[in-house]
Amino acid sequence: MFKFSVLTSLLIYISGVYVFSSKRKYLLMVLLSLEYIVLSLFMLIIVFLMEFDYDYFFPIVFLVFSVCEGALGLSILVSMVRSHGNDFFNSFFLCLC
Repeated sequence: MFKFSVLTSLLIYISGVYVFSSKRKYLLMVLLSLEYIVLSLFMLIIVFLMEFDYDYFFPIVFLVFSVCEGALGLSILVSMVRSHGNDFFNSFFLCLC
């Protein structure tokens, strides 16, 4: 059971990193893949803590920071859609020289 959970979490992590590195046109896809990676890391932390019978204080702190990261990404997405009309990275200029 332990090996299956670890391998599943690592497979989810690798697929999240693949989507993050290949689908970089839209901000929403980048944010969803980052949340997918965070979810897989949370699963991996929980599996290791259950295996070694440790305290569950760290996963709660991890969840708090991941929720803050998600809220920050969502606010950036909303402000980008309001100012530029879409979440396509090439629709606005990053360098205004």
